[in-house]
Amino acid sequence: MSAENALVTLLMTKLATNMLVLPTLPEIAVRVRQAADDPDINLHAMAEVIALDPALAARMIKIANSAFIGRSIKVSTLNQAVTRIGLSQVKNIATAMALEQLFVSHSPEIAAKMAELWRDTVHITCVAMACLQAYLPQHKHDNLNLDTLTLAALVHRIGVLPILAEAEKHPQVFGEESFLRHAIDDFSSPIGEAILHSWDFADTFVDVVHHWQQTEFSGVVSYVDFIRLGLMATDDLRAQPERDKLLDTYVQVGLISKRAFMQDPKVLQAYNEAKALFV
Repeated sequence: MSAENALVTLLMTKLATNMLVLPTLPEIAVRVRQAADDPDINLHAMAEVIALDPALAARMIKIANSAFIGRSIKVSTLNQAVTRIGLSQVKNIATAMALEQLFVSHSPEIAAKMAELWRDTVHITCVAMACLQAYLPQHKHDNLNLDTLTLAALVHRIGVLPILAEAEKHPQVFGEESFLRHAIDDFSSPIGEAILHSWDFADTFVDVVHHWQQTEFSGVVSYVDFIRLGLMATDDLRAQPERDKLLDTYVQVGLISKRAFMQDPKVLQAYNEAKALFV
């Protein structure tokens, strides 16, 4: 059996028998999500939960002062930041900002791939955020929001992590890039769905993981469309005819103003503002 077939067979078997080791959500993200789901939680109590992770607390203050929140008066405390962001958004934003903790490995080779995956995912996320930011003022009736999109974009390829973990266990067999690419293309979505189910994520996020690789517009603008724009900005949707057709459709429905959407000044400015959140 070839190394490529061995990897595919191994992943299929482990996924079918629930033997594949799935990543667990960072502890601070679990605590924030549990607190947010408590109907009796208040802003001060939520700030106390976030304060357990100083790095996350600092990021929440940074987000509260960002252009995406759109306030000119700066906040300096976590309580002020949580108040400005709001309980309804803290859950997704805190989870999104904690996800970077998962992209680590003891193997230098796999750690490098993890770091590359995180960088690409952040870039895709920032493009998606920028496009939604430019879209919303003219489509206020659409039930879309930035914090949900941010988290959806950051987890759309979360299924790659267990694949890389398997590669780490068998570097002499699975070290070839082509083997990993085939496994990622075939298995990242179903594995990602399994991960999000294990994390009790809403169907909105599971649907994104299920559909992001497809290149057909559903007829209704959704989060996955903005994530596909991020992928196209990184050339990750490689089928050129399908890519061009999808871009034309997005222009027709008003998702973007033109094919070269990253040249739109509003999108480019929003992209740079979004990117600053992850520095």
